Amino acid sequence: MNKVEEFEELRPLLFSIAYRILGSVGEAEDAVQETWLRYDGSTTQVASAKAFLSATVTRIAIDVLRSARVRREEYVGPWFPEPLLSDPYQDPARSAELADSVSMAALLLLERLSPLERSVFVLREVFGFGFDDVAAAVGRSEAACRQLLVRARQHMRAGRPRFEADRQERQELATRFFDALKDGDVGGLRKLLAADVQMVGDGGGKAPQLARAITGTDNVARLLASVYPLMARVGVTFRPREINGQPGAVFQDRDGKVLHILVLETLDGQIETIRSVINPDKLGHLGPVADAWAVDREVRQARRQTK
Repeated sequence: MNKVEEFEELRPLLFSIAYRILGSVGEAEDAVQETWLRYDGSTTQVASAKAFLSATVTRIAIDVLRSARVRREEYVGPWFPEPLLSDPYQDPARSAELADSVSMAALLLLERLSPLERSVFVLREVFGFGFDDVAAAVGRSEAACRQLLVRARQHMRAGRPRFEADRQERQELATRFFDALKDGDVGGLRKLLAADVQMVGDGGGKAPQLARAITGTDNVARLLASVYPLMARVGVTFRPREINGQPGAVFQDRDGKVLHILVLETLDGQIETIRSVINPDKLGHLGPVADAWAVDREVRQARRQTK
């Protein structure tokens, strides 16, 4: 194969590595593009295109992450990863690791790691790279990488999310949830929510968002059942989709523009966490983005009219 063919064959892997390190679709795509430019401009003969390109995209992602962490410290409200509808890289031999590592809960745990710990964990634990390739990618010795991995595993195990193991059960629960949401069925929602359920939104100060996390079955059920019927009255619809490997939905305004997404995290037959991303900067890769402030004004007007 020539360079272009080699790169295109490996592009899904490169994006998946970069996304897990960065938690951003746009930044991951930029890192992959920069990797191509460096590969195309290199005159060095490489023994393994996979090893060379994976190392290059990792180093680029580490640099981007170091600057991104400063921005995230100044972020308004909770920060969530950019939603990913489908992971372009598939490996049947590592399907469990890939699925587990792309969830929003897992990506938020990865945020606790240093850029080097995160990169070593992603390359070794998620994608199964040998320590020689991991060391070359992050510019550390194999011994140092083993220590980085030990620390990363400790952090991840301490807060590792537990999800509904059965995919079909998880999807059936989500279907019941969205049916109850559509009907504004408080009782139906209550039956599906864990006692300590938490609903958290990421607006980044650029869209209407929850002032704080909403917790508890009754509080979350009442909020959802009261808000969605009003949203439906002003033309908001939703399409159930798998997002970051978990059941969720993409919400759209009357013109079909993306308003926000919801992701459900479930365990033991109940919904434990509901995450919403409404920051328009994180939704552009899903399609044209709605004016969330305008929709919010319409919803408030609809609420006044019902009183």
